[in-house]
Amino acid sequence: MDIAQGRRGAVLVRKRRRHTPSEFFGNIVVYGFLLFLFVITFFPFWHIFVLSLNDAADPTYGQFMLWPTSFSLESYKTVLQDAEILNSLGVTLSRTLIGVPITLACVSMVAYALSKRELVGWRGINLFFVFTMYFSGGLIPTYMVIRSLNLIDNFWVFIFPGMINIFWVVLVRTYMEGLPKEMEEAAQMEGANDIQIFLRIILPVCVPVLATVTLFSAISHWNAWYDSYIYTYEPALKTLPAVLVKILNQFQTNDMLSAAQQLANEQRKMPVSSESIRMAVTMVATLPIIIVYPLLQKYFLKGMLIGAVKS
Repeated sequence: MDIAQGRRGAVLVRKRRRHTPSEFFGNIVVYGFLLFLFVITFFPFWHIFVLSLNDAADPTYGQFMLWPTSFSLESYKTVLQDAEILNSLGVTLSRTLIGVPITLACVSMVAYALSKRELVGWRGINLFFVFTMYFSGGLIPTYMVIRSLNLIDNFWVFIFPGMINIFWVVLVRTYMEGLPKEMEEAAQMEGANDIQIFLRIILPVCVPVLATVTLFSAISHWNAWYDSYIYTYEPALKTLPAVLVKILNQFQTNDMLSAAQQLANEQRKMPVSSESIRMAVTMVATLPIIIVYPLLQKYFLKGMLIGAVKS
């Protein structure tokens, strides 16, 4: 009873304690700096979002604005009616939904094997993997390998070359090395083999770091455009970021507007412009990742911190 009252009294004392002027000023500086960082990082995204929702025929279009002065969804309607953009969206979505599980499975299995110090040649194998993280063969040898595997103009060129990321392997391996060995020993005493231990014991407790890898992989696949630019020539295999880069690099409206956009203009609907189309496509390519990130944020932070404790 006395201990509980003492704790309650200590809590009340802490609540009643006032900040000194230096602490109060320090808090103002810290929160002011964080607010400044938030504004300068959030405003460009907000500006693009507002422009994508604003009527392109508005005389104030493109100027500084905090909200749409003339609300219009015509740019999004035009974008979502464009066959090239819809096809590229499907390619990006497919490579993300297929590539992330494959990458997660490969990374976790390799990390589990490398976490076993009793593995013959463990140190040399780890050095071999880490070496590839810092040095690569270069673009031309990589292209020659991709071509020899008949992956040029093949959807699987988006999946196979990126199945393993050594940084993610090291992250998951470090996390697994920090797990109590007693869990595996108890499972072995019950007659479980390595596959059963990996699937039933290791993976369930590695959710935080695996969620981190999932987020990394999803962002990597969703934002990838260079591999589509280098390894594919068929328009049907172009990813959404590759199409976005193409649109951003085009300056003449007549070259950029597709048949659906021209049809919309001919029918006297809400007018669109090259700028409004660019803003709408940018938002279409960005919003999915922004929506997914909060769902994995708590696992992302925990996985990064725990996975980085031991090296």
